[in-house]
Amino acid sequence: MTITDKLSLNQVIMRKSFPLFCSFILLLLALAPVSLAAGAKPLRVLVVTGGHAYETNEFAAMFWSIPEISVRSVAQPEAQSLFTEEAAAGYDLMVWYDMWQPISEGAKKDLLARIREGKGLVALHHSIASYQDWPEYLELIGGRYHLQGWKLDGVEKPGSVYQHDVLVPVTVATDHPVTAGLEDFTIHDETYGGLQVLPSSQVLLTTDEPTSTPQLAWAHSFGEGRVVCLQLGHDHLAYENPSYRRLLAQAIRWVGPQD
Repeated sequence: MTITDKLSLNQVIMRKSFPLFCSFILLLLALAPVSLAAGAKPLRVLVVTGGHAYETNEFAAMFWSIPEISVRSVAQPEAQSLFTEEAAAGYDLMVWYDMWQPISEGAKKDLLARIREGKGLVALHHSIASYQDWPEYLELIGGRYHLQGWKLDGVEKPGSVYQHDVLVPVTVATDHPVTAGLEDFTIHDETYGGLQVLPSSQVLLTTDEPTSTPQLAWAHSFGEGRVVCLQLGHDHLAYENPSYRRLLAQAIRWVGPQD
């Protein structure tokens, strides 16, 4: 075959394939707006860790499974510098998985202001034990794990307790966007007993497991901000539970921007 023959053959192939190629491009262009509309503005999630060991890879994989979010992870104490108004413009909501105690007066003020203004918050598992000496933290997340004995209306209460490796029966307590589509389930997790849960919190999940406080998850508002506290979530056995993943994804979406 001569060079001329080869060129002629290529021209024939191009003439026959070009309409198919154009059709393919048009199909992509038709589909592109749908994809962009569905995920053009992912929720920007600031994940805060520190002060407690955890399975980092398995924890990260749980967030990778949630569509239409972007995640930035920061450890304590650096996280507290991101509570300012300027820094908070870089994320839509926070997910806390830390267990941290020291917090400056400036960070307290900034954090409370951000949530009151409407920045959403999901508090997971051991984060309920953070900031033991800060009374307003209880008001912020709606509950507390007490590392030591405490008083309620002058009555002495023992410190909270935990139990590893428990099969926890979970009951969906109310119809709510965070629990939408969920049925009662069982999860292998760590239980917390003796939690303080504010009566104003809307209970989402409960259990009759004797080593656990009956309330497993709740929602409430703090100013304009929406808050969800999910007591579950100790390790990969919880992270990989489909119901837990759905809870986390729906909690993130519920506390996120409402526009």
